[in-house]
Amino acid sequence: MNLLLWILAFLLAAIFVATGVVKLVTARDQQIDRTPYVEDFPQAVIRGIGVLEILGAIGLLLPALLDVATVLVPLAGAGLAITMVFAALVHTRRGDGIAATMPSIGLALVSVFVAWSRFGPYPL
Repeated sequence: MNLLLWILAFLLAAIFVATGVVKLVTARDQQIDRTPYVEDFPQAVIRGIGVLEILGAIGLLLPALLDVATVLVPLAGAGLAITMVFAALVHTRRGDGIAATMPSIGLALVSVFVAWSRFGPYPL
């Protein structure tokens, strides 16, 4: 189970770093073309979300790898899950459909699983 949690943490981290970097470096017009919800928020909010995603990804891995403040790992997982719940709510509110909402829900569920497992039965 520990191996599965490490794999999930690395996958989540890779996804959140990738999406966070895109939110930070891509021009607003290009972001709106790819993800129309961006037009509902100021650029500063989108960049803030990108920073949070990158910090959450770092929090999933770095404390565990360094064996320092390992309680940050499940906290990062919980924070990323909350972020994805709000993302799913935004897609639902906009009427984007299930295809746009499901990735957020899936990432939220995996983040909750990692957070719960690291808080409870499989701590670091």
